[in-house]
Amino acid sequence: MDASKNVSAPFHTGTMANTAAPVSIHQHQDAALVEFHVTYLDSDTGRVRREDFQDLAAAERFASAQLRDEDCWAVVDHVTLQQTSRMVA
Repeated sequence: MDASKNVSAPFHTGTMANTAAPVSIHQHQDAALVEFHVTYLDSDTGRVRREDFQDLAAAERFASAQLRDEDCWAVVDHVTLQQTSRMVA
């Protein structure tokens, strides 16, 4: 028996969602126009809080540090800031 004939084709689901590469938020990192908001449950007080970061890595480290037990959660949101200009008279 020829072993090369015994090879099956890879399984495909037929949807692009499973094969398309995700868009990286790193490509949009302009320090002046992007912030990362970490919303999390403060397990000490039981309140939902938010911290803002200019750096994605710092936001992710902070979010991970908030996950102290199974009831804790944290979400990192990529926020594009509106560029505003002010005219001074």
